[in-house]
Amino acid sequence: MKVGVFGQFYHDGSEEYVLTLLEVLGEKGIEVIVEAKYLELIRHFLDGKRTYATFSSFDDLDSGCDMFFSMGGDGTILRTVLYIRDLGIPVLGINTGRLGFLATVQKENIRQAVDSIIRGEYDVVDRTLLEINTNPENKDLTELNFALNEVAVNRKDTTSMITVATYLNDEYLTSYWADGLIIATPTGSTGYSLSCGGPVLTPDTTGFVLTPIAPHNLNARPLVIPDDTVIKLKVSGREPNYLVSLDSRLATLTEETEIIIQKAPFTMKMIELRAESFLKTLRNKLLWGEDRRN
Repeated sequence: MKVGVFGQFYHDGSEEYVLTLLEVLGEKGIEVIVEAKYLELIRHFLDGKRTYATFSSFDDLDSGCDMFFSMGGDGTILRTVLYIRDLGIPVLGINTGRLGFLATVQKENIRQAVDSIIRGEYDVVDRTLLEINTNPENKDLTELNFALNEVAVNRKDTTSMITVATYLNDEYLTSYWADGLIIATPTGSTGYSLSCGGPVLTPDTTGFVLTPIAPHNLNARPLVIPDDTVIKLKVSGREPNYLVSLDSRLATLTEETEIIIQKAPFTMKMIELRAESFLKTLRNKLLWGEDRRN
């Protein structure tokens, strides 16, 4: 078995857990490749006798990698997508961060998680991605034109709202007068969209959520649409430019630019241990069912 490891440091003591992971993988005789910059961060914690092959980009990987371990939080998994893209390599998220909807394995349970994988006690689930194209084409959105969580348009260089004319399969829906508009996948429904009042979708839902950001037209509400819908956006406002974000990546577009958003032609494969589930995550992370009266 061959696995990739990628991570980011945000919390003191995180190195302890990646060292545990590397130690366990070594004990199991599993071949490991580590993202080059991440290896540099942890190198001085490593035993000098341990060396690892590295990768630096999508071009360094191939489908011969059996799975990926993402060490950090959900943001780290969003970065992991940029390395894997359409290779179909399953990802297991190990949470050394905070909330962790995607990184569901707690850092204290690394050994148990690897044992579960060796025993085959896991499922691989597909997570839908969004694809964005623009007219005219924007060079910042040509290669990395996909998002796991959401695509959002936001105002730029102004405190004034923007108008987002929205079309679904070429039929006019409405013009949102707001700070922006979020188009979220089921995976992203627990992120930015949720904080703006959008609904939670289970990961297997075949739909997207349109969630306006601070709309001035108060009857504008989040809308769930089928995930085979082609969404077209035309943005206008007092300033000539606006922002579009794909997960955490930003690009500036002119208001003459038309955006086309649709389901990406590939999915991200997430490893889900059978001891975990999305509903369990909702209870644990969002404290659903917690009531001081109970």
